[in-house]
Amino acid sequence: MTDDAVPDLRASDADRERVAAVLRDAVAEGRLDMEEFEERLDATYKARTYRELEPITRDLPAPGVSAPVVSLTKSPEPGGDWASRVGVGDDAPSTWAVAVMSGFQRKGRWTAPRRFNCFAFWGGGEIDLREADFADREVVINAVAIMGGIDVIVPPGVEVVVRGIGVMGGFDHREEGEPGEPGAPRVVVSGFAFWGGVGVKRKLPRAEKQRLREERRREKLERRANRRGELTDDDADRRELGASWPGRSSLGQGGFGHGSLGFGSPHGRRAEEQGEPRRDRDWDR
Repeated sequence: MTDDAVPDLRASDADRERVAAVLRDAVAEGRLDMEEFEERLDATYKARTYRELEPITRDLPAPGVSAPVVSLTKSPEPGGDWASRVGVGDDAPSTWAVAVMSGFQRKGRWTAPRRFNCFAFWGGGEIDLREADFADREVVINAVAIMGGIDVIVPPGVEVVVRGIGVMGGFDHREEGEPGEPGAPRVVVSGFAFWGGVGVKRKLPRAEKQRLREERRREKLERRANRRGELTDDDADRRELGASWPGRSSLGQGGFGHGSLGFGSPHGRRAEEQGEPRRDRDWDR
């Protein structure tokens, strides 16, 4: 329903309470975090018309309507079912890449062939296998970098073997040695680097990184909410304690030991050293 289709009529308190109830159900089900809930609830009670209320719950399921079924099967990255991505056939549309004083990228959902040849001269390239399908159980990335660089990015769970040679350059061997998951492909990185380098990096897929970021953000909001509640309780205790101390402000602002001529003042000590009777302003009055 578009905004034009929503009647611009005045909303009642009962209408606002119905929207607030939907928001409470949504935060209880985990559809909204506390920050979003507070923002929408504030907008709900400020709304004056149906047109202002309608967008607040537009992306939430209506009461009594079942939400779409979400598959709980883990994706193939990391540690999921690789069967749907490995051994998809040898009809890969991209089997080579060249960068001469430029760059190339292979990323996203693409098919890595049994052998992929790439060349970089005064340029760079990136081969991202995190979301790729694999034509066979073992794929070979043959990379030649001359005064340039090529990066191969693999997801967790994939076995990596590096067989390249570097002359005044290098091949990255840090990701070797980790055993692959059952059914995961094997990636062999071969080739030659002269005054350049071929790097192998292991990174989480974007969906997994987004999920972890969302979890960290949710934990941060929960800690902030808990800390806010603890501070509120501590402030109440301090106010109650301060109220039970009569004369607290006078002690902190000019009480004993803080007057210009009180006990321990420089003037009083100087008078005693000179043999004069100690005089304090309060005593002379």
